[in-house]
Amino acid sequence: MKVFPENFLWGASSAANQCEGAYLEDGKGLSVMDILASDPEKGFRIETPGIEEGKFYASHKAVDTYHRIDEDIALMAEMGLKAYRMSIAWTRIFPNGDDAEPNEAGLRYYDHVFDQLKLNGIEPVVTLSHYEPPLNMAKQGGWSNRKMIDCFTKYAKTVFTRYKGKVKYYLTFNEINCLQVPFGIMTAGGIQMGFHDERNTEQLRFQALHHQFVASAMTVKFLREIDPEAKVGCMIASMLQYALTAHPTDQLLALQHNQMSYLFAADVMLRGYYPSYSKRYFNEHGINIVKEAGDDDIIREGCVDFLSTSYYMTNCISTEENAKSIGIGETSGNLISGLKNPYLKASQWGWQIDSTGLRYLLNQFYDRYQKPIMIVENGLGARDEIAEDGGIHDDYRIDYLKDHVEALKEAIIDGVEVIGYLPWSAMDLIALSTGNIEKRYGFIYVDLDNFGNGTGDRIRKDSFYWYKDLIAKESK
Repeated sequence: MKVFPENFLWGASSAANQCEGAYLEDGKGLSVMDILASDPEKGFRIETPGIEEGKFYASHKAVDTYHRIDEDIALMAEMGLKAYRMSIAWTRIFPNGDDAEPNEAGLRYYDHVFDQLKLNGIEPVVTLSHYEPPLNMAKQGGWSNRKMIDCFTKYAKTVFTRYKGKVKYYLTFNEINCLQVPFGIMTAGGIQMGFHDERNTEQLRFQALHHQFVASAMTVKFLREIDPEAKVGCMIASMLQYALTAHPTDQLLALQHNQMSYLFAADVMLRGYYPSYSKRYFNEHGINIVKEAGDDDIIREGCVDFLSTSYYMTNCISTEENAKSIGIGETSGNLISGLKNPYLKASQWGWQIDSTGLRYLLNQFYDRYQKPIMIVENGLGARDEIAEDGGIHDDYRIDYLKDHVEALKEAIIDGVEVIGYLPWSAMDLIALSTGNIEKRYGFIYVDLDNFGNGTGDRIRKDSFYWYKDLIAKESK
């Protein structure tokens, strides 16, 4: 039985700040990511006031797709990709964020990218903001400053006008719900707002998120005027947590966590209003969202056309008393950790592997919104090694992806309208949180180490050939 629809978007993903490099070429301005120095040995990034002599900035070169884009697209075409999720670096178009005119060299670069993709039969899925706001705007408070709405919508209108007919699918903000994460500069909250000190409060994060909701809704309305054939989606990071036990307090805790951690942002962007459960949360946490007249109307009128999501793993949640009673401890995760699920295995980085959770999440989203869904991140990070025969034998990645594709099939049979599967990532990328490359996700190996040393050569992994065969089989 044929499960996947005729025009299903089999693809792969990336992000400009993790792959392009060329951080100041052709008129590009500094983004927040450009001043995060990497410590390849200790495995973290630090914010610096500017570019400092002697420090290593992984994003300045990354994996150099800026100069090797034709080669990389040719490899994607060889793999049989139907779609490529990428992001536009905002500071290539408006170097300072609030410039009077766009940077023509930056616009021309993405003209070339989209033209090459079209020549190779690959549909671009374009994220407008993927964790790299202009540094100039971050210094002014980033998204906590309402001025960002005008800067972003001007940028979006410029992109929509320039690439009308070339881009059919846009995402506004990558993992928009992660703006709520309360930790330091190396979280979405810190990156998007440009600070991580005492000002990074929950009140200010939700205020910044409101500004992004308004900006996204305005962007949707502009695209419908400029290019009615194109579609805009939201991008939500799955933070699905199961109740650890059957105790009613754990069940309620899981419900409340899932509501506020990822369903909240999706509810606003797909339903067009703040959900009732969020009002209680705001009241109990002393949060007061300052709105301007017309904000609620803008949000209601600018609902997105589809939902996209990242999905890597699940965790469990419990009251301290219930968790201690059965001796369960914490586990690692993507942006948020939780309690170990005793029924799941974990990756080298401690991320729990749960393909069934993907089916659960897709059903939850579709039952709630009845809108098309695109999976734009899913994958396994691992320390890939070049074998003696020159190959990269990543059977562990193939096993992970194979199980998730099976879960995806089951969700489609359940009746969920899934329109694309674009795993993370097309090629190896530098990590968002560390700048290191040792935790590799790509179908294509990039010969660089954590210090940026190496040839940069591209090598097809075993997963490259597996995915190529899968796409060919499922596209018949």
